[in-house]
Amino acid sequence: MSVQTRLYTIEEFEQFIAQPSSADKLFEYIGGEIVEVPSNPRVSEIAANVSFFIKLFLREQKIAGHVTGEAGGYRVSGERYAPDVAYLSAARQPQLAAEGYNPFAPELAVEVVSPSDVPYLLRLKVANYLKAGTVVWVVDSERQHVEIYVSGQSPRVIGIDGTVDGGEVLPGFTLSVKEIFRT
Repeated sequence: MSVQTRLYTIEEFEQFIAQPSSADKLFEYIGGEIVEVPSNPRVSEIAANVSFFIKLFLREQKIAGHVTGEAGGYRVSGERYAPDVAYLSAARQPQLAAEGYNPFAPELAVEVVSPSDVPYLLRLKVANYLKAGTVVWVVDSERQHVEIYVSGQSPRVIGIDGTVDGGEVLPGFTLSVKEIFRT
């Protein structure tokens, strides 16, 4: 859901989120728009499922890396995004930013489609993630599938009976789409 109707600069966005009235809310800066990210328990549950399995894989494989949720914002192609789940290797960034939006884009961003998402803004986010070298999974609970976007490749759609994999970002990682949607 967009908060404002005019386009803003990144400096205006930074001022907006620094206001006390914005302190208990999460915002993204997409295509010059300030977008509030509303709470959604089902989206959060799906994101937690993905996050759990990525974190488990990292621990089992003894891979150093960071897995963040929607409160972990990132600077992506000059914008500010809060993916539902993100992965960033320790090799790329040994320690995450302690506050604000992380200066490096994640290597994997998982966006869980919410009823409040604006389709053209989601497409813009995917394009900007790809420009930053980020692999994107768009998880659609209504359609029960995952769309996988990798720069330079055609998008892939993995249905409920399929399996997503970590590709070059998380080699060896696999996850059943059914596990993503398990309640």
